[in-house]
Amino acid sequence: MKTHDFYYELPPELIAQTPLERRDASRLLALDKETGAWEHKRFHDLPSLLRPGDCLIMNDSRVLPARLLGSRVRADGTLGGACEVLLLIDRGDNTWECLVRPGKKLRTGARVSFGGAGELTAEITGEVEGGNRLVRFACEGIFLEALDRLGRMPLPPYIKAELQDRERYQTVYSRVSGSAAAPTAGLHFTKELMEQVQAMGVSIGYVTLHVGLGTFRPVKEEEIADHDMHSEYCMVPQETADLINRTRAAGGRVICVGTTSCRTIESWAAEDGHMEARAGWTNIFIYPGYRFKALDGLITNFHLPESTLIMLVSALAGREHVLAAYEEAVRERYRFFSFGDAMFIAGGIGENAQNPEKPEISRVSGSERKPDGNE
Repeated sequence: MKTHDFYYELPPELIAQTPLERRDASRLLALDKETGAWEHKRFHDLPSLLRPGDCLIMNDSRVLPARLLGSRVRADGTLGGACEVLLLIDRGDNTWECLVRPGKKLRTGARVSFGGAGELTAEITGEVEGGNRLVRFACEGIFLEALDRLGRMPLPPYIKAELQDRERYQTVYSRVSGSAAAPTAGLHFTKELMEQVQAMGVSIGYVTLHVGLGTFRPVKEEEIADHDMHSEYCMVPQETADLINRTRAAGGRVICVGTTSCRTIESWAAEDGHMEARAGWTNIFIYPGYRFKALDGLITNFHLPESTLIMLVSALAGREHVLAAYEEAVRERYRFFSFGDAMFIAGGIGENAQNPEKPEISRVSGSERKPDGNE
């Protein structure tokens, strides 16, 4: 399949720049993965789409304030030009793999100072494939506390507005620090909504996947199968593995909150869907033709055109159905991407769903509409 097969036209003004005042007030497009039928709801209507005996699998990773603004340190110890360091992966011993700017000025041996009076300092100790740097940090106290004081949230590049409340780029259930970007499908949940779904007999389990900036890396290859997927660290604890196995054995549905939770359980599930506790690095790339082993449904945001994430969603619900639903969301002026609205994708969406008989997919522009012929 071609990368351009996953293109859709999105008016820039539909890219959400700020979160809504109330998390669960976002819109929710419910899509039947079998028929392509859809319903328009609000996220607080989610319980009407769930069944007793289902389980929700959530990614409890917490976003680090991983963007540091500082100054280069000259050989004589005085401060030079401005620079930026973005933490990506903890390599141990206070050393992180980072993105740096300006790259030409921050080679091995360069030193950087952050905060007043050198509250936090760093040295570039090496370079890795792809241009990232190894950066060793030093401070008087605890590094993560200094990072919390000095760091900024690493918002996606398509968000230009300043975030007023850092907690709005965290899920209410985040607890394991390590991500460079939020698992955004979970941003719609409130504690009250989680209590409501549990009260109706829906179980909640947690996995951890530390989101890297590779999630925003565009697919540059013409053939999607040629794309080199980035790696991320993830973990399924024993209690979550047991929950998934019990749910499946009892006939309930395993519904992942976000593509990160989906990629985590699909990375470690056996071919028959049985789940064992496991941790490690995954570079699983899910696109149409993939057979899901453990997942039955997905809660997710709307994704960038031609991204690996819209390919994953298309593997679950079919490219024609997904792109038709995206066009409906554009017509209805949904809000897109990280701070935008959400989708619920599963089988058996209700009787009030709309089901276009022959959806045509706009793949190039609003005036050129081509029926799909690839899947």
